[in-house]
Amino acid sequence: MKIFSCQQCGQTVLFENTRCEQCSSSLGFLPDQMVISALKSVDNTWYAMADKSVPAKRLYYCENHQHQVCNWMVEEGGSTFCMACELNRHIPNLEKIEERQAWQQLEFAKHRLVYSLLRLGLPLVSKKSAPEDGLSFDFISENNVVPEDVSAMTGHASGQVTINAAEGNSVDREQMREDMNESYRTVIGHFRHEIGHYYWDPLVFDDEEVLADFRELFGDDRESYADALEAHYKAPNAEWKESFISVYASSHPWEDWAETWAHYLHIADTLETASDLGLSLQPHGSNRENLAVMVNIDPYRHDNFDDILAQYLPLTFAVNNLNRGMGQPDLYPFILVPAVREKLTFIHRLLRAYVAES
Repeated sequence: MKIFSCQQCGQTVLFENTRCEQCSSSLGFLPDQMVISALKSVDNTWYAMADKSVPAKRLYYCENHQHQVCNWMVEEGGSTFCMACELNRHIPNLEKIEERQAWQQLEFAKHRLVYSLLRLGLPLVSKKSAPEDGLSFDFISENNVVPEDVSAMTGHASGQVTINAAEGNSVDREQMREDMNESYRTVIGHFRHEIGHYYWDPLVFDDEEVLADFRELFGDDRESYADALEAHYKAPNAEWKESFISVYASSHPWEDWAETWAHYLHIADTLETASDLGLSLQPHGSNRENLAVMVNIDPYRHDNFDDILAQYLPLTFAVNNLNRGMGQPDLYPFILVPAVREKLTFIHRLLRAYVAES
């Protein structure tokens, strides 16, 4: 995520902000320009200070702005929902405050996901426009009646991503993390994992040459998924750390892909922020040259993934130690062994090739 500024006063603002805390200007995200903009209200509409088009576009907040879950702008004459909220099919029961709060956390994470997908240059089409191969989200809750056409569990099926609203509650999510013996469990992590399943078909399965390379690295996807998961839950792979990013990744090639894909997005998002901040590490003392780094790379546009890792790994060492100093868990509690690095490089090359051909 880039760092944004208010065009009215120059104050630094965050991706989710709807108002500048210094000058009180209203703020909105312009997806066509990928920027947060200060807004001017004229005749019941908004004009963005970051919009230099002539004549200036008449803009409105996404319809979900009223629920305090979205600050994206839409143009006059189009959908009343932004491209991120247009992907929703079912949302939680808004009459219950805990449901509204959970939905807000889900939407904040989903909007960050959509930002990353746009930065990657990936196709993003709602099932409302393309029922067969489009994308949509269901946010379900155990407190509500789950519609018949909705899965009752977090997961992905043919472009339909389901997220349990309980994931938006930090207490419930932490309990699930402990119950499943996970070192890391976040809302954004769920979104990044499930969207990996969605993009596997167009990026991998639809290209015989890519699919063959995939099977060399990740394994044979034709292995029974149901049997693999059953075996995993009965007896998880004790040797998973030698070749996988997580124990769940070792259950089946599809899950290895989705887990690795999620980590690729973790890396890209973290590095974009660090690069925009101009972060650098210059540790004192001898034998610490491997930690010295100037983070100045655009992970969404840089071709060499080794360069990306060379800047990312010292950064994770630093922030993990900062977190420990505050009594917090490691920000990134994972080790990128050679086999995982090779899989991450495969995803990076695949995405760079896709953008080049688009």
